[in-house]
Amino acid sequence: MRASRRQNAGWDAAYLQIIGRLERESFHEGIVREGEIFPDFMLPSASGRLVTLSEHLSKGPVVLGFFRGTWCPFCKLMLEALAQAMPRIEAKGATLLALTPETGAQPAALQARHENRFEVLCDVDFGVGLQAGVVYKIPPLYRANLIASNLDLAIRQGNAAWCLPVPAIFLIRPDGMVARRFVDVDFTKWPEPDEIIGALEGPGRWS
Repeated sequence: MRASRRQNAGWDAAYLQIIGRLERESFHEGIVREGEIFPDFMLPSASGRLVTLSEHLSKGPVVLGFFRGTWCPFCKLMLEALAQAMPRIEAKGATLLALTPETGAQPAALQARHENRFEVLCDVDFGVGLQAGVVYKIPPLYRANLIASNLDLAIRQGNAAWCLPVPAIFLIRPDGMVARRFVDVDFTKWPEPDEIIGALEGPGRWS
């Protein structure tokens, strides 16, 4: 999919602008690191319930991911892969929480698409993403491409910030500490589910 998209010169220029800027700014350095405590939060779920990280951590480890939205084909692929891997994730005693900056009906549609196999939470105004250090301001070229594709993030996200999270998945121990993180400034790159499950099987305090 990445190779196909990069054949479009306009898309490729916007894609490279994002990666280049985030790499120049050493964006990775501001993201919650392994060994640090992930900030607790309370967010509305796709079903309208208020959900806290701590309530899920009381049951076991949490696999927490930031996803750009229902419109992103790379996020869709990753979520489909995670949905298929849910029996293996749950077998390790873990819960999957998918955070998206989208509001309105989008989170519910996303959860329904994956048959409620995991919980989708609305990261209102990027509150959790900003604390975790995964949110960036969309550069001009990519913003123009989104608008040209009739993707108005101001409407989909309920604010005019025009920001997005980078691909980020955190494996959080029951004590709140980040045991592993998978992050990349390239929004086309995600970890394989096998890597996530392998980490859950690795050494560490998971209970």
